[in-house]
Amino acid sequence: MSNMKPIFLFLFVTTMMTCTIHGQSFQHKENQLPDWAFGGFERPKNVNPVISPIENTKFYCPLTKDSIAWESNDTFNPAATLYNGEIVVLYRAEDKSGVGIGHRTSRLGYATSTDGTHFKREKAPVFYPDSDSQKELEWPGGCEDPRVAVTEDGLYVMMYTQWNRHIPRLAVATSRNLKEWTKHGPAFAKAYDGKFFNLGCKSGSILTEVVKGKQLIKKINGKYFMYWGEEHVFAATSDDLINWTPIVNIDGSLKKLFSPRDGYFDSHLTECGPPAIYTPKGIVLLYNGKNHSGRGDKRYTANVYAAGQALFDANDPTRFITRLDEPFFRPMDSFEKSGQYVDGTVFIEGMVYFKNKWYLYYGCADSKVGVAVYDPKRPAKADPLP
Repeated sequence: MSNMKPIFLFLFVTTMMTCTIHGQSFQHKENQLPDWAFGGFERPKNVNPVISPIENTKFYCPLTKDSIAWESNDTFNPAATLYNGEIVVLYRAEDKSGVGIGHRTSRLGYATSTDGTHFKREKAPVFYPDSDSQKELEWPGGCEDPRVAVTEDGLYVMMYTQWNRHIPRLAVATSRNLKEWTKHGPAFAKAYDGKFFNLGCKSGSILTEVVKGKQLIKKINGKYFMYWGEEHVFAATSDDLINWTPIVNIDGSLKKLFSPRDGYFDSHLTECGPPAIYTPKGIVLLYNGKNHSGRGDKRYTANVYAAGQALFDANDPTRFITRLDEPFFRPMDSFEKSGQYVDGTVFIEGMVYFKNKWYLYYGCADSKVGVAVYDPKRPAKADPLP
């Protein structure tokens, strides 16, 4: 892929603002968004992080046969949705069973909020590895990185990662109340006679649309649609939201919709974020970009995760149109810049439409959960450029 950055005046405009600090003048680059993008997201004052680890909440693990401090090490990478008029955040929580990223056990905690910024948490996880049909695929690594969307009749569909410390698999679970779940196993298990069962895959973003103030799962061309992928962005369709069929090329290989770009903030990974959103201007996919340590954007920290947005054709969700050249959201606060993931992340996974605003929930350096709010009535802007 070419290293040259195309110029789209309608897409991205950078302006300069001058301010004076201690008698010295500094130029501050303002990040302006195109009219199709969501933003800007602002961090509420004196709120973040909204969810942090707790040492004294214990859970009896059915597999270890022991009481576990299940959210004592890290709480991060959340899904978000609405239930009974409240925001529900399902967050990934790690115990202290191992050392290093990927070597502990992850379970999903449950937190509710009436205002989007202050949360009441359940003392036990609501989703976790158990002695069930998915044990072999979920133990000992656990259940990671959920994304949740809901149908018009109230069926919640969660895409999450099963991690047995051998192969990460994108899996499906459903619920009517977000606490009692049915596990359906790997999303691609039946597609193409099981061809992709052992594919390392994660990060499923089901297509949604805001209808009469509610964000609901949407069919397009008669099928449910999902973007997915970590290194590249792929797609899949489904008739029932449980069994998904990846979209492939004529030769049977996975069809890449877009990929990392040398010289940009998303030069290493382009990993799908919250449920994609159908809009009059096209389908918007918010995603996580990882900056490559060697061929990335030198203005950003090597290996840092920042958030981007991509636009697809509203009639053909596989037709990529464009994406932001700069992240609209990046690590700014100390707990976003360093934590379990030392290079910093704002890893976006949950976004919910609540009281005419968008609430974006994200993992902070694989350690805590933060929130940022976008009011469509306010002028669009993004996190400033470095």
